[in-house]
Formats: sequence, C-alpha cells, structure tokens
Amino acid sequence: MSFVETMIPPQAPPPAPPKPYTLARFVGSVTLGIWLALGVGIFLTVVNGWDPAKFTKYGPSFLSGLGVTLMLVACSVVLGAILSLPVALGRMSKNKIWSWLAYAYVYFFRGTPLIAQLFLIYYGLGSFRPQLESVGLWWFFREAWNCALFAFTLNTAAYQAEILRGSIESVPRGQREGAAALGLPERIAFYKIILPQAMIVALRPYGNEIILMIKGSAIVAIVTVFDLMGETRRAFSRTFDYQMYVWAAILYLLMVELLRNIWAWLENRLTRHLKR
Repeated sequence: MSFVETMIPPQAPPPAPPKPYTLARFVGSVTLGIWLALGVGIFLTVVNGWDPAKFTKYGPSFLSGLGVTLMLVACSVVLGAILSLPVALGRMSKNKIWSWLAYAYVYFFRGTPLIAQLFLIYYGLGSFRPQLESVGLWWFFREAWNCALFAFTLNTAAYQAEILRGSIESVPRGQREGAAALGLPERIAFYKIILPQAMIVALRPYGNEIILMIKGSAIVAIVTVFDLMGETRRAFSRTFDYQMYVWAAILYLLMVELLRNIWAWLENRLTRHLKR
C-alpha cells in the first residue's frame, strides 16, 4: 500500500460556532423590525391615499421647483469652485495677511449655519438699501434668488477651498521636485502636474459637498424662493396632504442617488489607471 493511499482524504472545515444572541443583537433586531413596519405602513398609507387629481395638478409645480433647485445648486457649486482656488492658495500662502484673510473667511463660513448666512445676506443687506443703491448693487440683492445664490456660493467656496487645500498638500513632494528638475516653472508645474493630481484626490469629497448642497438647498424656501421645497410648502398649504412632503422626499432621494451613481462612474473612469 502506497503512502498516497494511506493519506486521509480532504475533509470539510468544521462549522463555525453559533454566535451568542446578545442584548445588542436583540435590540438591533427589534429596531430593524420597527423600521420595516414603519416603512411598510407608510407605503400602504401612501398607496391607499393616492390622489391622481392632486398629482396632476401639482406635479408641474414640483418639476418647476426641481429645476430651480438644480439651477441654484449647479450655479453655486461652479461659482464656488472658481472662488475656492484663490482661497485655497491663500490658505497655503506664506504671506501672513493673505493667509489670515483666507483663514478667517473659511473659519466663518464653515463655523456658522448656512441658514444664518442666508438670513444675514437676505435680511441684513436689506438694511443697507440706500448704500447699495448708491453703488448700483441693490438690483442684485433685492431678489431672493440672487441672495440665495450669493450665500450658497460663499458657503460652498469655503468648503471647497479646504477640500482643495488638503488635496494639493496630499500630492507627494517628489512631484514638485521632479518638475523643478525638468526646469518647469513653478506656475506651470502647479497647473499641469500638481493640480490635476489634487483634483483626483478631491473628487469624492467634491461629490459629498454637492450632495450636501442639494439637501441644504431646501432652506431657500424660507426666503420665498420657490424651489422644490418651496413648491412643496405651497402645495401643502392648499391641500394639507402630507403626501406632498413624501413626493418631495422621493425627488430629493432620486437626485442624490443619481448624482451618487454618476460620481461613482466618473471616479472609476478617471482613476482607472490607478487600479491594479
């Protein structure tokens, strides 16, 4: 009898020992059951109370408000991105005055609520109407949409500046040394080598910032901007039907989910050369 014939045939691994049913697992199971029950209850309530007439009447208003929300977020994010670059460079500058001013700007807009910033611009600047008229700026600040755009731009620029600063500082120092060894001017090296690599690092935080802006944009309804939430409040004030807010929540969820998938595709597309 050979040695191979005397070997024990492969055996299946022993089953994993059962996990004890602890108090934490019990609480988690109960919580999950409650959430499932609430979800099913809300779904059944919405289905049973569905009113096609209300959907037909207020559906176009919801779509109009959705367009206002998308326009406000898109414009503020783009303008904030333009403003964030000099602010980020100021944060990294060796000039103490520029660095201090950039730090104070970022500190204020990141440390105070967005709704307070919106009120300061919408209500606060209205107290200086004569001064604004004298310099020809009242035409801009008298419109609620313009005030919301201004507040959102300043707010997101502060966050984007910190994202950009951290991304630039995360680029290895060897990239700058290599560019200097090739004789590239510092300005060209920054825009051609450092900044593109920093933007890849900042891609995911930028996506999170846009999602936060979409959800935070609902506060503009307080200052009479009829975005998605503004149209929802107006529809609810006429119908007193809570489903108006359910529809709004679904639209916000669709926007966020669509953006998340687009951003994931964009990130995979731009970083495919980094994957092994």
